[in-house]
Amino acid sequence: MHEVKILLIEDNDGDIVLTLEALYDARLKNEVKVIKDGAAAIEFFASATKEELPDLILLDINLPKIDGKEVLQYVKSNPELKRIPVVMLTTSSAQSDITDSYNGHANCYITKPVDLNKFFDLVKVIEDFWITIVKLPGK
Repeated sequence: MHEVKILLIEDNDGDIVLTLEALYDARLKNEVKVIKDGAAAIEFFASATKEELPDLILLDINLPKIDGKEVLQYVKSNPELKRIPVVMLTTSSAQSDITDSYNGHANCYITKPVDLNKFFDLVKVIEDFWITIVKLPGK
């Protein structure tokens, strides 16, 4: 299995630590880059080389500077980025956020559980599905 590049766009330090722990615990070959706000994410996408682009994006909605919905819109409206799967991973269970995310072409929408063990399990399920089962588009 080739190394999978994951971009985690998340501002909550606790969620970052848990997500990274769960991803590394699976011992799959993957590289994880963390960006903590929407403006920095868009700057990254605007300047990244093809080789630097992720294979999978885990995106929170509630981000400082530019929210996750705007980041999603940027990714999905860019011909070089739009094939990258985007998993909305957020605390919001608001129907408007779910609808907006799917209207913005998110590949799936997942509400983060508040229980730490369930959150850890959820990240493992995301990794199992998106890295082990799904065929990701090539670059």
